[in-house]
Amino acid sequence: MSDTETESDIDPLGPNVRQTAAELATGDRTETLLQTDGLVKQFGGFTATDDVDFSVAEGELRCLIGPNGAGKSTLLNLITGTYEASDGSIYYNGHDITDLDPHERVSRGISMKFQVPSVYGDLSVRENVRLPVQQFADGEERRRLVAEAIEAAGLTGYEDVAASQLSHGQQQQLEIGMAAALEPDLLLLDEPVAGLDVAEREAIAERIRRLNEEEGIAFIVIEHDTDFVASIAEEVTVLHNGEVFREGPIEEIESDPEVQRIYLGGES
Repeated sequence: MSDTETESDIDPLGPNVRQTAAELATGDRTETLLQTDGLVKQFGGFTATDDVDFSVAEGELRCLIGPNGAGKSTLLNLITGTYEASDGSIYYNGHDITDLDPHERVSRGISMKFQVPSVYGDLSVRENVRLPVQQFADGEERRRLVAEAIEAAGLTGYEDVAASQLSHGQQQQLEIGMAAALEPDLLLLDEPVAGLDVAEREAIAERIRRLNEEEGIAFIVIEHDTDFVASIAEEVTVLHNGEVFREGPIEEIESDPEVQRIYLGGES
């Protein structure tokens, strides 16, 4: 090592190692977990997302807001692989996942709870939670993980109740529990408090904060309720007409006159 060369100046990968775009965007040498690059989704002649560059850091809790038709759910469906991208790339944890099937993305650590609860109504709470857990655990470990997930969802005592008999708020908690039971690095939630009362909203907010802070799960949360967003969000991304319109802390977003115009009711 020369007198002017420090240890930090040396590339640990070596001078001849070339990194892929995915590794440069989201690899071990970055704090970025997810990055979309010029992401486009077209349905016939309609462009739902248009050249979207969007990123989430490891352990970040980011909310995604915007008026109806802004492309929010489309973006989440592109990230999970439910929709195939028309153009652009999706990088996750050092890998290009643009062409991976949804189940492959789940195995890499991406999980999602959709807007409408998709629990199995004819199955009990315990059976619903067991479905994701049994993919990677069995025996005593599986029983322990199922019990912990049920307790975290506030459903202790409901283990043998059919999911269809739960309230809407309880079903939301159950589905978050099922998604979190997969032990993801990134959990996507599409309007998790739609149709819930104040107490149920606060319970969901507390659940999200706890999973983020204690389990280190990164979140992308779509939500229209800005009070709920303010209670959980670190950073907020505003989508409009399929494009990233603004990004920043919720206080800046709420006070931005252009955001107010397109999102908070000022636009005719």
